[in-house]
Amino acid sequence: MGAAFVLTGVLSLTACGPAPWAGGAGGTSAPPSPTRTAAVVPQPVPNDLSSGSTERALQAGAVAAAVNYWSTLSMDQWTPTALKPVSLSLTTTVTPDDGQQVGLQRVSMIAVPANPTETFAPLEAQLDQSNQTAGYPVLAPYSYSQTFNIGEVPAAATHVTLQFTYEFLVQTTPTSAEYAKQTTTDAVRVAIAGGGVAPASED
Repeated sequence: MGAAFVLTGVLSLTACGPAPWAGGAGGTSAPPSPTRTAAVVPQPVPNDLSSGSTERALQAGAVAAAVNYWSTLSMDQWTPTALKPVSLSLTTTVTPDDGQQVGLQRVSMIAVPANPTETFAPLEAQLDQSNQTAGYPVLAPYSYSQTFNIGEVPAAATHVTLQFTYEFLVQTTPTSAEYAKQTTTDAVRVAIAGGGVAPASED
């Protein structure tokens, strides 16, 4: 009976020591406070179509072009896999205006996806070329309208830059059959909704 009592006492002493982090002899220092990691807030991506549309004034020699860009697809739907349309309308003036005509011979668009650290391969170029000798008439009040579609871009892309090239033909005189060629370029940047996701690595 005495042996049982002694064993019980030993068990009680073993279970009742000071907490490991308690101060005093035999104790250790208090556990370190949890480390807080600041959340990384992604920077907003500049978006030329954030308000729904954007207007540009371009110059090609004697030709001044007013271009309006917009999309019928809302910006929150411009996801990497969506078919993303961008439309444009264009009209021009010429200085001096002696009665000569201005035509749009060709317009091309190249979409280049990218993120803050990487530029991806451009998508296939799209173009619209007039089969008329003098091009599409674009001297006000005539105008040109077209819609281009941007296909799938890499999931890691946060935006796409649309690079436009406009090639105009300007009649040398009001009665001439000769035309001078003038070219100008423009770039429109559009954010990709939900982009910036790195592809899953393969084991």
